[in-house]
Amino acid sequence: MAKSRRLATLFAYLRPHWREVTLGIIALLIVNGLGVYIPLLIRACVDQLSIEFSLNQVRNLVLQIVLFSSAMWLIRMASRIWLFGVGRQVEFDLKQRIFGHLLTLEPSYFASNTVGDLISRATSDVDNIRRLLGFAVLSIANTIFAYVLTLPVMLSLSVDLTLASLAVYPVMFFLVHLFSDRLRSEQLGVQERLSDISELIQEDVSGIALIKIYSQEENERRAFASNNRQLLQANLKLAKSRNTLFPLIGGLATVSSFIIIWLGATRIVNGSLAVGDFIALLLYVERLVFPTALLGFTITTYQRGEVSIDRLEAILSVKPKIKDASDVIHLPREQVKGELRAKNLSYTYPGSTTPALEDVNFTIAPGETVAIVGAIGSGKSTLANAVPRLLDIEPGQLFLDGVDITKIALADLRSAIAYVPQDSFLFSTTIKNNIRYGDPVSEQQEVEYAAKMAQIHQEITYFPQNYETIVGERGITLSGGQRQRTALARAMLVDAPVLILDDALSSVDNQTATAILRNLSGGKQRKTVVFITHQLSAAAAADRILVMDKGKIVQTGTQIELLQQPGLYRTLWSQHQVEELLH
Repeated sequence: MAKSRRLATLFAYLRPHWREVTLGIIALLIVNGLGVYIPLLIRACVDQLSIEFSLNQVRNLVLQIVLFSSAMWLIRMASRIWLFGVGRQVEFDLKQRIFGHLLTLEPSYFASNTVGDLISRATSDVDNIRRLLGFAVLSIANTIFAYVLTLPVMLSLSVDLTLASLAVYPVMFFLVHLFSDRLRSEQLGVQERLSDISELIQEDVSGIALIKIYSQEENERRAFASNNRQLLQANLKLAKSRNTLFPLIGGLATVSSFIIIWLGATRIVNGSLAVGDFIALLLYVERLVFPTALLGFTITTYQRGEVSIDRLEAILSVKPKIKDASDVIHLPREQVKGELRAKNLSYTYPGSTTPALEDVNFTIAPGETVAIVGAIGSGKSTLANAVPRLLDIEPGQLFLDGVDITKIALADLRSAIAYVPQDSFLFSTTIKNNIRYGDPVSEQQEVEYAAKMAQIHQEITYFPQNYETIVGERGITLSGGQRQRTALARAMLVDAPVLILDDALSSVDNQTATAILRNLSGGKQRKTVVFITHQLSAAAAADRILVMDKGKIVQTGTQIELLQQPGLYRTLWSQHQVEELLH
């Protein structure tokens, strides 16, 4: 991202909080104005005392300095509260924006961008921007005011001494420019290594059971050590650059004071410089030393912020591929009958050349239960993901009640479809809250009814806190079958007209699966059920079976019809019968 665009982005972050920024900057202007006035006050008093010493004048000077210094301290505190507060507000705004934006993106985005990296950007990078818009803005504004207000007064006191004391500053700014690109590059390296560590920790925590099963603790420890070592090296490389630049800046700034003392003392001796002017110049140079020395830290903060802006904008600039069409059609759930129709439906995953779905055609009547069977990789899950538009399919291929699903408002489409995917994801909360996730205000009676329909109610009553039992992260405290039936109860609670089960009963025995399928005809209206499964005995209870192979529907019919004709289904059924005998 170009520097001008980064600055425009920063101003966009600050725009909602312009009042606080303005107040903070005005406060800094006042502080620096008082900082310029106090040396002039001391100068006048010193010149007066050199003519006639008066204890009262000394007391008055001390009192004025104390009052003005106290005012400076109070106003500076106010400026810090306003400007640091803006940094915190921008941090809050960015986190809200990032989280809200991530919710608009399709699942395929998260398949190509790791959770650890996204977490790092939403925390570490946002924190860097907070520092940039708090500390750096305060520091830069303070430095600008210090120079703009101080230099004219210094020049009015002595042009040659002022220019001599500032002679080292061009060298200082050249050093800053020389190190600028290196610091940005090295800061980017640190941020990327931090992301790598976040990714590894997130993956290892999620897969801790697998690590232990295969005794891979030592390998994971070595992998973490390698990533951690790379982070250490990146940090040391950055620290080396900083520790070379910043002492140079601080040292050059201090040289200014030595020049004033050396040349000023000579001028006082030959009578060409008043003592009051000398003290004022010395105080002004000292005033410039701190903001100049602080320039190094400001540069670091700015470099971090620049890198973090690029990393955050890389997320925020991603446009959702799946979104409402410009001519969106609203379809209230109560009006949905549940007819599903595919017309030459084809889909190829990005980066692949082999279609996952190819010219798929079918019509599923409202209230019909249709099982979809086939070998692994035949396109069943792709079809299941296409119906609620979790995939970016082309228009004119898939229809709900005769309406192209790419034209239906996403909120309306997904409220009409209850989908239970293969991975029965549960949140780390109570069983009750997991079941009523789709309708958080559901009453206990409704939750229990959905659980009974999913054949899980009886087991929940045996848990220590019944429906208030915490299931742990991703439902780790439940068995596979319990997780699947809890996820099914969640889908059934919303009572959507269309229910899609993507191998959602694979961990449930055939008898229970068959009982659940019989229950699916309940609810406020008979649901359209699309049941993807490898359990052919459960599929036999469906009104119709679609058989898929290599992305195509190769057979369709009832259980009896399919067994009477040669083809893939008869082969699958024979294999199923053999497996049943072996068990």
